[in-house]
Amino acid sequence: MRRPSLDAVRGFDRAVYIVAAGQLLNVFGSGLVYPFATIHFHLEIGIALSLVGLGLLVKSVGTAVATTVGGYLADRIGRKPVMVAAMAGNAVTLAGYAFVPAIAAATPLDAAGAFIGVSALSGATNGLYTPAGQAYIADLTEGAERDRAYSLLKVGNNVGFGMGFVVGGLLYEWAEVAVFLADGFTSAVVAVLLVVLVPRIHAGQPGVAFRDSVGDWTGAVTKRRVLALAALNGGFSVLYAQMQTTVPIVAEARLGLSSAEIGTLYVLNPLTLVLLQIPLVAAVTDWRRTRGLTLSTGFWAVSMLVVWLIYLLDLGPAPVGRHSLLALGVVLVGAHLVTRTIGEVLHSPISTSLMSALGSDGERGAQLSVLEVAKRGGMGVGSFAGGLFFDYGLAAWLWPTLIGLCVLLAVGLLTFERTLSPRENGAPVEG
Repeated sequence: MRRPSLDAVRGFDRAVYIVAAGQLLNVFGSGLVYPFATIHFHLEIGIALSLVGLGLLVKSVGTAVATTVGGYLADRIGRKPVMVAAMAGNAVTLAGYAFVPAIAAATPLDAAGAFIGVSALSGATNGLYTPAGQAYIADLTEGAERDRAYSLLKVGNNVGFGMGFVVGGLLYEWAEVAVFLADGFTSAVVAVLLVVLVPRIHAGQPGVAFRDSVGDWTGAVTKRRVLALAALNGGFSVLYAQMQTTVPIVAEARLGLSSAEIGTLYVLNPLTLVLLQIPLVAAVTDWRRTRGLTLSTGFWAVSMLVVWLIYLLDLGPAPVGRHSLLALGVVLVGAHLVTRTIGEVLHSPISTSLMSALGSDGERGAQLSVLEVAKRGGMGVGSFAGGLFFDYGLAAWLWPTLIGLCVLLAVGLLTFERTLSPRENGAPVEG
């Protein structure tokens, strides 16, 4: 194994570093609100958790649709205009969460309706950016340099996310709506950076017909194996969603952790990703990809078991036994975050590589867009379903249900493995 070196982040075009810095700043803004959105709108505003989950489902659907549109527009009119428009739109829609009560007071909508409406708009603006940003990096790099550039973005994302968790916890304690305003402000700053410092290097392809791009996407989704892998990815995303929707509620309402404590604990997610992403994936590089994904389901199952343990121990409501409860809460929530993150470390790159191997180079973009749509849909369904369990007094049964989902995913992966050739499943090339 090659020793770590700073050479891995040197030698890029200046625009790569600017885009990476902008993405770090934007993800920092996301980290400010990620653990606290459900806390604020459910516990403070009083929106039913199932409706908060429904809003997140709507946002995920909007993001998935906008991702497809953003990929088309990035090719048709160029990368930079789409990137700038997405960040400018985010500046407005993300800050809009701070004004949900005001929107409800000024319109026929109630608070839940205003929240769902803002979520729909923020999903639409957010989804436009990803395909354009990734294409811009690809335009500036090639070969192994491109792999290093995407690694730089991955690490930057997690550093920004972790910083956001900590600052968001402190900011939320000071002024709850400030985290939403700050999230919108970071997007506005990124939009300005892109306008001023990033050159337009892709003029677009005005001659490409819309129906051609739609036809490519439709051709990908009609392939049986692509659809099957996307469905499995959606199942994983149901698990991902709990970190935002239900786990923060458990940490605050069940264990009595403060928002600052939750934000600090959530740093374990990006910290574990940064430390283990490369070594763990390298450790299973000679495995069949489906086996690496099956191992991932094991870590996800353990993480859900840890949260279930909170209910099995019958800890009682906070703040009884504050100091001992806090210590136990830190251990349990921390163990959940570490184990679910290891599951994420194994799942994310391996599933992307597997999807990339299922078709020709010309089909790859469409296939990966299907994977992203399934991810967004699964995140939304997971948020909504988790909220229903809580609202109907079945919160303790959510976690064994999710453990059962992990078992189904493992069985599905081993069944899916039978449809793959050794090369598609990552077997080393011999000879």
